[in-house]
Amino acid sequence: MGMDPREAVAAFWDALYDRDWPRVRTFFGPSSIYYDVPTGPATAARGPEGIEARLRLGLEGLTSYAHGTSRSFVDGEVVITEHTELWQWPTGEKVTLPFVSVQHVSDGVITLWRDYWDLGTLMSAAPAAWHDRLDNADLSWLVDVTGEVP
Repeated sequence: MGMDPREAVAAFWDALYDRDWPRVRTFFGPSSIYYDVPTGPATAARGPEGIEARLRLGLEGLTSYAHGTSRSFVDGEVVITEHTELWQWPTGEKVTLPFVSVQHVSDGVITLWRDYWDLGTLMSAAPAAWHDRLDNADLSWLVDVTGEVP
C-alpha cells in the first residue's frame, strides 16, 4: 500500500464505514491482529479473512452504521483514533458507542488493532435477536493472542 500510517488508517475507516469488505481486507496482512479490549486477546481475529469475520459478526445485522466525531493522533507507526460509532438495528434500537482505537501500521498495513470501548453500553442497547446472533455465530476464526501482544 505504501501509505503513511495516518493516511492508511483514514482510508481504512472510509472502507469500514462503507462496509466495503474487499477493500477492508486490503488493510491487513496474514499476521495482523484485531481484538476488542473489553473481551480481551482471547477473542481476537488474525489475518484479513479472520478480521473481516470478526467485524461482520457485530456489524452485519445493523441497518445503519456510521462514524461520528473523530480525532486522530499519530506517534510513529501508531495511530490513536478517538471516535464514536452510531449503530442502529432493524427493530429501531440505537446506540452511540465512544471508542478509542489503537492501530499499529507498517508500510500501509495495520498489523495490530485494539478497540477500547464499554461492553455494557453496547450490550444493554442491543436487541435480543442481535444477542442470539452472537450466541449462535460461527466463531471458527477466533484466535487467542494472549502473550503475543504487548
